[in-house]
Amino acid sequence: MARTIEQVPFPEQAPRPKCVAAYARVSSGKDAMLHSLSAQVSCYSEMIQKHKGWQYVGVYADEAKTGTKDSREDFQRLLDDCRAGKVDMVITKSISRFARNTVTLLSAVRELKAIEVDIFFEEQNIHTLSADGELMMTILAGYAEEESRSTSDNMKWRIKKNFEEGKPWDGTILGYRYKNGTYIIEPEEAETVRRIFREYLSGRGIIAIANDLSRNGLVTRYGNAWHKNGVADILRNYTYTGNLLLQKTYRENFLTKKTLVNDGQLPKYHAEGTHEAIISMADFEAVQAEIKKRAARFAPADKTYTNRYPFSGLIVCGICGKNYRRKVTHTGPVWICSTYNQKGKACCASKQIPENTLIAVAEEVTGSIETIHGKITAIRAMNDNELVFCFTDGTETVKRWQDRSRTESWTADMKAAAAQKTRDNHRKKMDTTI
Repeated sequence: MARTIEQVPFPEQAPRPKCVAAYARVSSGKDAMLHSLSAQVSCYSEMIQKHKGWQYVGVYADEAKTGTKDSREDFQRLLDDCRAGKVDMVITKSISRFARNTVTLLSAVRELKAIEVDIFFEEQNIHTLSADGELMMTILAGYAEEESRSTSDNMKWRIKKNFEEGKPWDGTILGYRYKNGTYIIEPEEAETVRRIFREYLSGRGIIAIANDLSRNGLVTRYGNAWHKNGVADILRNYTYTGNLLLQKTYRENFLTKKTLVNDGQLPKYHAEGTHEAIISMADFEAVQAEIKKRAARFAPADKTYTNRYPFSGLIVCGICGKNYRRKVTHTGPVWICSTYNQKGKACCASKQIPENTLIAVAEEVTGSIETIHGKITAIRAMNDNELVFCFTDGTETVKRWQDRSRTESWTADMKAAAAQKTRDNHRKKMDTTI
């Protein structure tokens, strides 16, 4: 009997859709630029979703990020998704939008090419997976980098010219509005500046001033709550005297854009009487002297000291999770939760720990605080005076510390002041009786 053999055709399988994403970027946060970015995102979204055989992954967009930096958040997220196999092709407007740094550009292109992810540059009509793609990329990226260098040089020339003419560069200083090349006082903000200087000269601390400003509903130039760094910057700002000290900082280069302190690398410019003062020169100089005086009070006697204490980076608050920091008080050095120190007990009900007490407990547990960082990974400061010592081997030890007695908390100066107050009260009482 003859056998019948038939070929069984396999059903045709539809090709897997190509996963396509787009990348867009603008280097400025101005309204016009952000509108352009929004238009790019809409255009790419519509184009990819309408293309047959493409699957829309998304549009990755960075606002106010320069193409010479590779720290762009969405750019890095795009690379991560490509590495994870979520993207087969990336569409972008041009080489300069993708990256102006040749090293960054070629590094990203070569990495994506190795995992077979194509990049299409619309303006140059280049696919990186094509045979001549990388050669063209290298040439055009060089032009893009030179364009960035030229833009940076032009910007530097304009800034230098403004400095030579005594014009400020920063127009966002609290207390002023920048109009027609000069600073004009904004009355309500100016009063906040005067208050900061006045309270600091009266003896108040920077953190206390910041907390009071926030409690009173006052905000920074950008509408944020006050913190110690903001108050410190106000107190050190020479511009409030009506004069300008220009080019105190500079950019390292057009690629890194890292801001450095000008210690003589470039000329500085001093312009007098450029605008109306908010703070008198006498008050400004008094504040600078007070800043130095307070810093000297807490500076270590040994100038070779590295400013790192045995418990730095080790103590974690068991209530809010913030690190403890060292603070010198009238009763001696203590370790205190940074939240409690800056915002008070209402935000964190932790307790400050006297340094001598902390040392005694730590030495009881570890033997010596000299090698504590090699033995302990963390110390959790819990409620009820509990300290949890976490060892490098994963074990934990719990110790309880004792509050200082009233007698121990008093320094010799405090005792002398209290005795003098008692004598003064007794003298007043005797005078009244007589």
